[in-house]
Amino acid sequence: MLRLFEIQHGKIRESNSGSHYDNRALAEAAWIDLQEPEADERDLLEQLLRTELPESEDVDELESSARYFVDTAGIHVHSLYLTQSEGRHATATAAFILQPQRLITVRDSELADFRLLRMRARRDQVEAHSAQELLTLLFEQKVENLADALEDNYLKLGEVSHLVLEDEGADLEEAIDYLAKLEDSNGKIRLCLMDTQRSVAFLQRQFKDDANLRESCWGILRDIDTLLSHTTFLFEKINFLMDSTQGFINIEQSKIIKIFSIAAVVFLPPTMVASIYGMNFKYMPELDWLLGYPWALLLMLMAGMAPFLYFKKKGWL
Repeated sequence: MLRLFEIQHGKIRESNSGSHYDNRALAEAAWIDLQEPEADERDLLEQLLRTELPESEDVDELESSARYFVDTAGIHVHSLYLTQSEGRHATATAAFILQPQRLITVRDSELADFRLLRMRARRDQVEAHSAQELLTLLFEQKVENLADALEDNYLKLGEVSHLVLEDEGADLEEAIDYLAKLEDSNGKIRLCLMDTQRSVAFLQRQFKDDANLRESCWGILRDIDTLLSHTTFLFEKINFLMDSTQGFINIEQSKIIKIFSIAAVVFLPPTMVASIYGMNFKYMPELDWLLGYPWALLLMLMAGMAPFLYFKKKGWL
């Protein structure tokens, strides 16, 4: 899908969201957003740019030289974005090509950051006077969304904390599963923040002649530093709750083992008495005794009650 945006009176406005467009509209667009591009859309843009658009495997490269570089087509930045997949956070990469008069974005999936910016643009809430300023706005929007995701994780962590530390009837195994998901989510947010930090630092070096853009980049980098510290705090709290949960599970398991151990000790003396009187010797004193059977039962009861009362007195039960 191909979307075109123009800058009119300092505002970003969508000019063409359908499938009918021409070279003039493409040439005049300040922002060309290409999502899951078809072959004909790629060909049309490559003719306009006189260069090849990045493929999916190129966008996902991890080396800095493959993610941030400058060539005849413009300034290239490949940035990692946070997405939702089957109820869990995932990551997807978007490619940016910044030219003097336009910004081109190429991605293989719908991203909440782009969707939100389009919605704000339709309401005339996005102010930008150049493609360069628009790119910094996209990264500002990205950092804001990552901050919101961190805030959601913090609120969810508070719920898990109450579940683990205060709810006596909580399912601790379910809490561990929830904490594992939060740890994975926090890790992906941190990865996106670190990638954004590298992207903005690269752009800042390219904007060396524009003081306003450099200051905007400094602001984004300061926000990222704050959020990275917050992710560290969340990791520490997740690890604390994970250790606490495992400790409570171990305590519950120890209680169960304790019950079995005490039961074994309590039943050991009666078992010994029963074993003695179960031996097949010809001459046993109580064998012909009228009260032998009641005596054996009483002896087994007393042998079982004695360790039980002893444990009770010691406070082990």
